[in-house]
Amino acid sequence: MTEEQGYTPPKVWTWDRESGGRFASINRPVAGPTHDKPLPVGRHPFQLYSLATPNGVKVTVMFEELLAAGHDAEYDAWLIDIGEGDQFGSGFVEINPNSKIPAMVDRSGPEPVRVFESGAILLHLAEKFGAFLGQPEDRPELLSWLMWQMGSAPYLGGGFGHFYAYAPYPMEYPINRFAMEAKRQLDVLNRHLEGRDWMVGDDITIADMAICPWYGRLVMGEAYDAGEFLSVHEYTHVIRWAERFFARPAVQRGKMVNRTFGPLEEQLHERHDASDFETRTQDKLSEAE
Repeated sequence: MTEEQGYTPPKVWTWDRESGGRFASINRPVAGPTHDKPLPVGRHPFQLYSLATPNGVKVTVMFEELLAAGHDAEYDAWLIDIGEGDQFGSGFVEINPNSKIPAMVDRSGPEPVRVFESGAILLHLAEKFGAFLGQPEDRPELLSWLMWQMGSAPYLGGGFGHFYAYAPYPMEYPINRFAMEAKRQLDVLNRHLEGRDWMVGDDITIADMAICPWYGRLVMGEAYDAGEFLSVHEYTHVIRWAERFFARPAVQRGKMVNRTFGPLEEQLHERHDASDFETRTQDKLSEAE
């Protein structure tokens, strides 16, 4: 009997083989470090350890927007290669016991403060600098959309994205189940964004920074090669919002940080200074070799 025809769970689940798929080698049912590896520390007040997945891009966009707005938010961005298991190094686990990117250490005060989970990092930085929070009366709405993203995106990434793009073979039931949910979420956004430029209020906030790296990429055809499958052209208000978001210079810089895929000129594996965007992208480093 194949898995498509049916599966009877055992009385007690045991991990006796890899499940297959793109990330099988790094998935495991236990937490904690697998090897000793201290994290590097740069000279800036904020130390970010990340990769340019949608969750990582949220935070690098936030930093670049803060800097563009004139805030003293200089940061070092160190690459965590999740395909190689860097997230299970002892230093990373110390600042994020959940072993997921991004994670950050705020060294701007008398004692280092760890912050993990992308939404928590966005909120920490927004409150620290008093920026991208909208008007005081917008706070309940902003927090609602921030929590919506944190709760919804796992169905898009770990649900639809996994079974459509990364599972060891196509499976009709989970693809249909999560495609339905992905389209429902896009419809939620499309209805909300009708007649609006931004998620909350009259300007960009951390709600946009949290949501657009996930759902904006999807409607722009940049996620899972699934634009046609999900008929993303239907979500015209989301597309308009995403185009506005990704046209911002700070967003374009943020997308490059800790990026290890795509055109070499758009990959900045580590970011330690604003000049790195001009001198340290992978195309420039390749030319120098």
